[in-house]
Amino acid sequence: MKRTVGLLIALALAACAPAAGETTPSATQGQAIRLMLDWVPNTNHSGLFVAQDEGYFEAEGLDVEIIQPGEVYAEQAVASGAADFGISFQEQVTLAAANGVPLVSIAAILQHNTSGFASRGKLGVSSPADWEGLRYGAFGSPFEAPTLQGLMACDGGDFQQLEIVETGFTDPLALLQQEQIDLAWIFYGWQGIQAEQQGIDLDIVRMDEHFDCIPDYYTPVLITSRAVLESRPETARAFLRAASRGYTEAAADPERAAAAVLAAAPELDSALVSLSQAWISPRYQAEARRWGEQSPATWQAYADWMTENGILEGRVDMANTFTNEFLP
Repeated sequence: MKRTVGLLIALALAACAPAAGETTPSATQGQAIRLMLDWVPNTNHSGLFVAQDEGYFEAEGLDVEIIQPGEVYAEQAVASGAADFGISFQEQVTLAAANGVPLVSIAAILQHNTSGFASRGKLGVSSPADWEGLRYGAFGSPFEAPTLQGLMACDGGDFQQLEIVETGFTDPLALLQQEQIDLAWIFYGWQGIQAEQQGIDLDIVRMDEHFDCIPDYYTPVLITSRAVLESRPETARAFLRAASRGYTEAAADPERAAAAVLAAAPELDSALVSLSQAWISPRYQAEARRWGEQSPATWQAYADWMTENGILEGRVDMANTFTNEFLP
């Protein structure tokens, strides 16, 4: 689902990379842009595919190439200048900030955390305390154990009774089906719906049911480098105008959004894309006054939680780690 470990050294090196070339607002016309996704194409990306499909990027004078991560993830690519924009997560951007890497979140793709912890239905899990005695399949993030521990403690459970099994990025649904693990962290809007579609009986403890225990955070977000914002602010504004049009349209018209995703990635299961899109479209903007809006309180509360739980060594001021300035 997510990946964290292994990025920090590369990010720290990337922080020393030279700034992007000098540009002016007039140079936006015909400008080639590289946007790196966080994962394979899915409905978190629908607004970007709508923007590309409808020519919204082109109308802003941008020639946008959407690429998938490979050996290099979006955070590294953006920090080094290999990509202009990328998709990341609040926790990744916070870690980067704590290590002096000048990444900036410029828009929240979703307003709330839609992830959750899935277990096989026959295990009878109804809350985090029921995870005692289970095996959790870990993908290697420093956030996993503190999150599990926080949720279990909040519910009166004993984290020491949960076994952590390293599984890397192996498909968690397959591992659950094969009973190699009992518990996995998934994105409900994609993997949760995929499980329902495939008839896999899962119980899911969703994060949004426990924001009183673990603060809400933005996942995913659109990022760029401080160098881009300082040297090409009009490029950032143009990019976000097009992206905002795409996500606004994706929110209003899930069928159109699903078609754009499938046009970009025809190998995907069309039924899964349609079901996922119908679920996620209302969640792009949710109660925010505009798509992409980010709250200072959300950024700081999660960073403080990271500090309190030993993920960060000290308090990190998040004021310069995100911005709403470039949203339309």
